[in-house]
Amino acid sequence: MYMAKNHTLFPFILITSLFFLWGFAHNLDPILIPHLQKSFTLTTVQATLVDSAVFVAYFVMALPAGFIMKKYGYKAGIIAGLLVFALGSFLFIPAANTQQYTFFLIALFIIACGLTILETAANPYASSLGDPASSTQRLNLAQSFNGLAATLAPVVGARVILTKGYTVAQLSTMTEEGRHLALAAEAATVKMPYFILGSVLVLIAIIFAFTRLPAIQANEGHTASRHIFHAFKHHHLTWSVVAQFFYVGAQVCVFSLFILYATKAAGITEVKAADYLGLCGLAFLTGRFVGTYLMQYFSSARLLAVYAVINIFLCIMAICGSGMITIYTVIGICFFMSIMFPTIFALGIKELRGDTEFGSSLIIMSIVGGAILPRAFGYISDVTGNIQYGYVVPLICFVAVAFFGFKGHRIKAKQEKLIVSTIV
Repeated sequence: MYMAKNHTLFPFILITSLFFLWGFAHNLDPILIPHLQKSFTLTTVQATLVDSAVFVAYFVMALPAGFIMKKYGYKAGIIAGLLVFALGSFLFIPAANTQQYTFFLIALFIIACGLTILETAANPYASSLGDPASSTQRLNLAQSFNGLAATLAPVVGARVILTKGYTVAQLSTMTEEGRHLALAAEAATVKMPYFILGSVLVLIAIIFAFTRLPAIQANEGHTASRHIFHAFKHHHLTWSVVAQFFYVGAQVCVFSLFILYATKAAGITEVKAADYLGLCGLAFLTGRFVGTYLMQYFSSARLLAVYAVINIFLCIMAICGSGMITIYTVIGICFFMSIMFPTIFALGIKELRGDTEFGSSLIIMSIVGGAILPRAFGYISDVTGNIQYGYVVPLICFVAVAFFGFKGHRIKAKQEKLIVSTIV
């Protein structure tokens, strides 16, 4: 069963706003990485701890988020996620005051805990809020606003955070006290954007609290599973977890390390690189809308596979190219990876029935790839002395996504022995 369109339009708009909010938070991370790297004199690998703090939270919180959804419902999960997200945003103020890198990582971890709850709720809710036949298109449409955030966040963040900083050369000429004061002033630039973000999140949480969201009802015969391991009987879900692990790893490598990559591969400034990162977000956004349109005529799985193959060749260009061609290549990668997360997600939870909540949690857990694979990217870059070689990691990731699109997404027709539980 699915609900009539007039009953789902406003809830869908409200849910879609969440995609923009967590997209904005995620796409401030590429601004934070060079900002914190300079402030705390970090290597590339150490700077990627920003991503590790964020994406480890997805692994830690995904199962608790699934239990929240099963026990208290999607609305309670969304409100809880917004409030935890807001708490982490407000913690940037004491983190900046203390100038402790660890404090920043803790704040980012708490933000990501809130994001995990939100994504565990919002992705399946948006997918289910309407005709099941158009679930993949609907999720891609909602995720398009994540792409809009990816366009705006780097441009806004760079002008609020990066432009007030000092160069390494300037810092090296200062006294110890002067350098400390300069870094304190630089650290303070993160306070206002995260305070505003936290305040908006609290306001959105209040709106959700007073809004009646339609319940997502399972089809007849769908019995809720009692444990997460039951979900693994769905082979396509297992492959979607693998594919999402690699996809998110690739996306984080591309976006979070873009400014470091662009300044070295193309020799441009950080602020200019942030502008091009905004173009990456625009390409990502455009790709979502184009992909959503194309899914009216092509299988979403086949489109996913073709896009992944194109990105494999673009990664080779990102490794071997030089100058501005590397920037345009990465912008192309962003366009073609735009549909991957929602498509993998929608194909992964397809026909899970009573396993949907746990299946959603498992796919969200696989986002931990964003914590692990950028570290490999950074390690390769540091060891070889060439950040372009790090694109070997996204290349391998897109091979895994291509496999899922061509074969792994298929739902196997397999008779399952039903175990009738005695109702106590």
